[in-house]
Amino acid sequence: MKNLFSNLRGDLFGGLTSGIVALPLALAFGVSSGLGPSAGLYGAIFISFFAAIFGGTNTQISGPTAPMTAVSMVVIAGLIAVNDGDIEKALPAILIVFLVAGIMQIGLGLIGIGKYIKYIPYPVVSGFMTAIGVIILVTQILPAVGYYPKEDAEYVDQFKPKAEELLLTNILKEETGEGILVLEDFEETIKRSENITEADILKEAQTIAKSEASGVIGAFKVMGRALSNINWLELCLALATIFIIYGFKRITTVIPSALVALVVVSGVAYGFGLEYRPIEEIPSGFPTPNLEIFTQFSLSAVTPYIFTALTLALLGSIDSLLTSVVADNMTKTKHSPNKELVGQGIGNSIAAVFGGIPGAGATIRTVVNINAGGKTKLSGMIAGLVLLIVMMSLAPIASQIPAAVLAGILVTVGIGVMDYKGLRAISTLPKDIKLGPLKLSSEVLIMLVVLVLSSVWNLVYAVGIGLIIASLMFMKKIGDLTAERSDVKSLEKEKAWTDEKDFPDSLREEVFIKHLKGPLFFGTTTDFQRLANQIPLTASVAVLRLEKMQYLDQSGLYVMEDVIKELSKNGVVVLFVKILKQPRYMMERIDIIPDLIPEEHIFPNFDACIKWIKTNVKK
Repeated sequence: MKNLFSNLRGDLFGGLTSGIVALPLALAFGVSSGLGPSAGLYGAIFISFFAAIFGGTNTQISGPTAPMTAVSMVVIAGLIAVNDGDIEKALPAILIVFLVAGIMQIGLGLIGIGKYIKYIPYPVVSGFMTAIGVIILVTQILPAVGYYPKEDAEYVDQFKPKAEELLLTNILKEETGEGILVLEDFEETIKRSENITEADILKEAQTIAKSEASGVIGAFKVMGRALSNINWLELCLALATIFIIYGFKRITTVIPSALVALVVVSGVAYGFGLEYRPIEEIPSGFPTPNLEIFTQFSLSAVTPYIFTALTLALLGSIDSLLTSVVADNMTKTKHSPNKELVGQGIGNSIAAVFGGIPGAGATIRTVVNINAGGKTKLSGMIAGLVLLIVMMSLAPIASQIPAAVLAGILVTVGIGVMDYKGLRAISTLPKDIKLGPLKLSSEVLIMLVVLVLSSVWNLVYAVGIGLIIASLMFMKKIGDLTAERSDVKSLEKEKAWTDEKDFPDSLREEVFIKHLKGPLFFGTTTDFQRLANQIPLTASVAVLRLEKMQYLDQSGLYVMEDVIKELSKNGVVVLFVKILKQPRYMMERIDIIPDLIPEEHIFPNFDACIKWIKTNVKK
């Protein structure tokens, strides 16, 4: 407790400043997620406070971030669609997924996975971050120009036939579940279908329209309609916000430009009585826990999103630990990665219970905290409390913020979150692979695959595919490099080692000596398989010198077995010289030793092997 208050003044300024910086972003990320601005605020409050208490980075400021919000959008949109477009009905399942993600993150910290996060390849992270920027930028164009698909009557009308079909399908499903659907009598079906009103059809059509226009592909589908139905007031508000955010930074960075844009543009719009579209109402008072996530828990509703929850947990971990590294570099301290994951998991879990969206360590807010004087965990706790006080006292005022202002803020976030360093490297990285006539960089290929798939398909699957491709390419490269440096490869003539120079000339045609220098694994098995073919017909003994073969994997193990069997079939006796511990252990597991290579054919050194040869091989 003494250490907690050792830097009270600095932590107070750091927490206050970073909390103010977090306010517009929390509101914007909440709106972007689909759960509304209050969900963004709740996430910022609880994650910041509890991740600071239990985390392993003293100066970390946590809350909703662009990557976490983008993945959260997938969960929210999917579960809302499953629940007939009713967000209230879908909310318990959404929050359960977020809660599971938080618990998974705690688990990752407890089992010590934090130190392994650094092994995720940079091209995967780069492609993902750029895709996040593309998704946010493209999807925010619609609210920035004041276009909302579900409010476009002409666009919605085209989905009414599909809406009627879905409503009828739902009736049939209900009757099937109740056991009253029979081919002989559709009387109940007809009766229920007659209760479908035009309002029901319109609502369902609006839900479909909103779903069809979601994501990057959906936004492009309706972009033409949006640009031909621009609400010029909304567009002006968004452009003014963007202009102030970029322009004010040139004047000073002491005051957050996003906050200045939020206050100035919202103040002008409200003060002049402009007829703009405000954000959803933010409830005032202390947040209350959403106990429905426990009372209405349904495993079947959440199961399809378990992998997405794991992705949220991993993404939040990567995001947070990268920020922790930045904090370490600035403060010359050392964070505890596993403790940080536990803290982030606790923060996300508690935020989910109170209806907040998940988040992670936020780099910009953490840098602001450190520059303002924050040094201990108290700064992160204060940042959360600042947001809580703002929400409890200023919620009615915040509810008057124009939606276009938050769209403008998100446009700048989308532009800023892209990995320009990775994009600039596209033309300079070496082209190390060939796809037909094309020569490409494997790093660039991975980044582009993740970028394109994340943008137009699915963030979760794209990252998984990117990791698989990166892993396969990494194994291929390491295999090739190791094979080049090893003497596992078959050669017509091998240079004799020092202890082989006195080997009797009279035995050279009878005895073939093979050196294995380096691991025998999947990358070198093809070369090793040619061993049986390179042995002269005059040889009756093959000596395999294994003292420099440090490692034998399963692929190498079975190739070794096949080669020995082939040699034995051709009447060649195989001798091992100085087999190391790991390869011997592997060979004993499938009985190469002693079934194929008896103990008397295994020698501790080459001199002992020569003695056996002189005694047992005819000259």
